[in-house]
Formats: sequence, structure tokens, C-alpha cells
Amino acid sequence: MQKPQRLKKGDKIGIIAPASSPNQKALEKSLAFLTALGLEYEFGKTAHSEYGYLSATDDLRKADVEDMFRREDIAGIICACGGYGSARYTDTLDFELIRQNPKIFWGYSDITFLHNALQRHADLVTFHGPMLGSDIGHDTFLEQSAAQFQQLFTPTALVYDDRFYAGIETVVEGVAHGKIVGGNLSLLASAVGTDYMPLTAGNLLLIEDVDEEPYRVDGMLNQLRMAGVLNEVSGVIIASFSGAEPKKRKKSLTLDEVFAHYFASLQVPVVKGVQIGHCQPHFALPLGVNAVLDATNCTITIEAGVQ
Repeated sequence: MQKPQRLKKGDKIGIIAPASSPNQKALEKSLAFLTALGLEYEFGKTAHSEYGYLSATDDLRKADVEDMFRREDIAGIICACGGYGSARYTDTLDFELIRQNPKIFWGYSDITFLHNALQRHADLVTFHGPMLGSDIGHDTFLEQSAAQFQQLFTPTALVYDDRFYAGIETVVEGVAHGKIVGGNLSLLASAVGTDYMPLTAGNLLLIEDVDEEPYRVDGMLNQLRMAGVLNEVSGVIIASFSGAEPKKRKKSLTLDEVFAHYFASLQVPVVKGVQIGHCQPHFALPLGVNAVLDATNCTITIEAGVQ
């Protein structure tokens, strides 16, 4: 899989909104962060537009993605926010164009669908990390999260353990190897049966989500189970599931009970409580690179994502 070139001071970043429209005040506030990193930036056509619950029409959002990959003066692409809609045009993207112009692509949440498509069809390592309008432009954005962007400037092997954030726990002991794939659970469940589901066989599955009740998480994991996904992974990384409290039903299984039901009997290493996703601090990482999950000692070691 292709690793994009590292960033250098003075490089220009393309800012796009490939799903929904970002919070404009937060987006504006986030720009100082890019400047502090020594980067220039340019907005795509979708960064300031709005089209219902989308940032723009499917054609315009697709064109924005392709244009940023095509342009030689753009060194990397950072998504302004997630929301909804990336999957509406993913199957029409020019993956050969992207394959021939590999560069950093950074985001999470609804951007999961694009991550998985670019890995499968453009052979590109992409980055799961905090976004400009969703995270960086808010007062809750932490220095720990900001430090994650340094991996884009220097090829760095990453290590996640309780020094980043106390709370990672063993669900099933053991050590597993494989590429890290996955992301937002809702998007993974919606990709089952399509050509945009990540290749999970022999790999480490990362899952995260936000504001999904335990019965909804149960349903999505059951979808993965029935599709055979859970039986083929080498290990599982359960990341942040913030806002997962029961709301519709007074009686509910806990989220931990749901996870135990699907993962305790898998006989592969599994950890939970990893600070990746809709959370602060937010550990950012490359998707599609080799990693080692030591569930016994609660560590994840991840290969560098840039060259």
C-alpha cells in the first residue's frame, strides 16, 4: 500500500467538506492551528457551501476530492468535518487519478467510507484523526490531540498505551498482527456487501462511534457477525463510543455487555477504551499500515504512515 509523502513547512493543505457542511466559526478558528504548524491552506469548493444536510451536491463534493488529489501544489487534504454523505458518490470517484497522485488524506467519522475506498481502490494509506471544524476549532481541543499531527512531518512509529490516556482494558488476551482497518461502526455496517468494505481478513479491526445506544451498536455488530467479518479479523480495537447511553428504552444491556457478547468468544486479542474517534484527547493514526496489538499488556504499536 502506498504511503504518502511527509509534509514540510510551507506546504499547502487543501480543506474540503466531503460530507456535511462544517461549523463555519469553528472552521475559521481552526486555521490558526494550521498556520502554527507552518502550513499554508486553501479551501475547496465545499468548505463554505451548504446543500440540505450535505455540504454540496454529490457531483461537486466528488469534484472537490478529485481536484485536491489532482493538484500538484496541494500536499495533503484535511477534512473540515464529517456528518453524512461520503458514500453517495464514492463509487464514482476516479481511483486511478488518486492512485497516481498519492497524498495525505485526513479525517474520521463519515469520512470512514472514503478511507476504506481509497485503501481498497487507490492503494493509499490514509489518516484517521481530528478535523478542523469538528474538533480543532473548539475550545475542548487538547494539546495531546494537536501533537498527533507531528506524525505527518516525520515518519514515526506510534505507540498507544495508558501513557496517552488511562483506561485501555483487555477484553481478550493475546498478541495480534495485521493492518489497522475500519473506523466508524455505522459506516462499516453500511459498507457490508459493497466494494468499499475494508479488507478485514487477517487484519486489526478498529471500531468507534458516537451517540449510538447499546441496542444500535448491537445491531451493527450483529451485521458484521452475520457477514463473517468478525470471524476473520486477527484482533479488535474498540475505541471511543461516547454518548452511548440508553435513551429510548428504560431497560438495556450495557455497552460492555454488548461488546462481551460479540468479542469475548472470538478467540482473538481485543482491547477496549481506546481514545480514538469522537473524544478528547483523540489519538490519530494511519489506516492501512501494519500494527501489533498486545491485548495482554494493553499496547498498540503502529507503523509510520508517511514516507
